[in-house]
Amino acid sequence: MTTSTRDAARTTRPAPGARDAVFAQLSDAGRAEQVARRLADAIVLGVLSPGERLPSEADLARRFGVALVTAREGLGMLREAGLVETRRGRDGGSFVVHPGDADGPMLATRLRGLSQVELSDLTVYVTAIAAGCADRAAERTTPADDARLAAWLAAADFSEPAEARRSAGGFLLELAVLSQSTRLVREQIRLQAEFGPLLWLGMRDAALREGTAGSVRAIADAVAASDAAAARAEVTALLGGVARWLLAAKARIETGGTIDG
Repeated sequence: MTTSTRDAARTTRPAPGARDAVFAQLSDAGRAEQVARRLADAIVLGVLSPGERLPSEADLARRFGVALVTAREGLGMLREAGLVETRRGRDGGSFVVHPGDADGPMLATRLRGLSQVELSDLTVYVTAIAAGCADRAAERTTPADDARLAAWLAAADFSEPAEARRSAGGFLLELAVLSQSTRLVREQIRLQAEFGPLLWLGMRDAALREGTAGSVRAIADAVAASDAAAARAEVTALLGGVARWLLAAKARIETGGTIDG
């Protein structure tokens, strides 16, 4: 990939690809729930911003390949969850609401719906993709790449759950871009759009947020040092901790507790 091509790719990522993934057509089963989940994930991950006006019900139905009533039902679920508000009148429509903690019940339901085997398999796959990105990024990094990644990290925020989720997911996207692999970039965008909110649910935990902030800096240092083995090991350790938190949270809610204990 040439420098000009690489720079062009960076000026358009990650939002366009992530937004394309948000509005891709759905499979047949439980389509109203899929509409709600797809949009909820995009809101929680920050692909759709607070205050942003969503496409009309008719446009959503067309983009998702569902009936108008299905799109309407999906939006209704989001309103009930406090993630969307609908305004009437000439300038009305459905608008994104800052999620805050409103996503908690939806994500708890989603976590409960996955078996431990499915959850473990998901984190194994995410780890394999992210580790591959880190490995290639370490092999291909340039001083300009290192400086840009350092600047990105300096602006990243892990102080609060919502910001930490976006920063953690954004960092994996940055690694994918630095890998200079269009396939890895596409797959990382898809994973973050589809599973990011669930994957980073543990950012509710202050200790895990702090550990994640340290891990992403260690990964960036390993990439800058062209140490592919260390970069892979740090990614594996980071996502291993995320997986343990998710499995423990699932065990808590299955025994009548809450996500946080």
